[in-house]
Amino acid sequence: MNFAREQVLLRIFLQSADRAPFTPSYQRIVQEARRQKLAGATVLRGILGAGYHGIIERAPLSLVQHEPIIVEIVDSAEKIAAFIRGPLDEIMVGGMITLERAAVMMYRHRDQEKSENLQLAPATQPLSTIPQIEPGTHMTTNDNGVLLRVFIGESDRFNNQPLYEAIVQKTRELGLAGATVLRGSEGFGARSVVHKAALLEMSSDLPIVIEIVDGQDNVNRLLPHLEAMVAEGMITMEYVKILLYRHGRAGTC
Repeated sequence: MNFAREQVLLRIFLQSADRAPFTPSYQRIVQEARRQKLAGATVLRGILGAGYHGIIERAPLSLVQHEPIIVEIVDSAEKIAAFIRGPLDEIMVGGMITLERAAVMMYRHRDQEKSENLQLAPATQPLSTIPQIEPGTHMTTNDNGVLLRVFIGESDRFNNQPLYEAIVQKTRELGLAGATVLRGSEGFGARSVVHKAALLEMSSDLPIVIEIVDGQDNVNRLLPHLEAMVAEGMITMEYVKILLYRHGRAGTC
């Protein structure tokens, strides 16, 4: 099976204190995803949120932390559907599930040859249900763009520096709009090894997600660099509507 094609991104929104019944729900979800041999899972932690429990935020002196959690899993529509109907239905006690298109451009093991020629996936009317919004006083852009999501490990390096830093620097060198680095607390990827943050642990190979949004031409200029830099990991893309808001005085940035 060629995994580098149209797949599904499953996003599960819950909170860290959810337990089903004793192990936190998000940990059970990751364990079951690995047991079901799904392609990968990443746990992202928030610092503030609102959900079916009301306001969710960290309590400094609490033994049980209440934090918003997002578990992201990418795989085929068939495997995602079976996972939702089976293990996920038994584990989840509350929360929300969303499904998105995820065109996988790269799914690479470190010992694989770098044979892919990264290309954006063709558009299949991805924005047909997105409302058309006319630019106003502060909204200066209303363009179609591309959201790249690069899934790597925190310990991955390129030219003697952290890979995520090297990718962010490259986006800046190429003049892209920007990049956001998200650090996960638990997850597994192409090698199916679970990494998690442990108490008193000073260094972990935790999952990192880099989100990059820009126009198609700018993203295309970045792809050859990602192909050379990412030795192991996954890259997905989706077409998005870019709405740019600028605040401040004219002539400033």
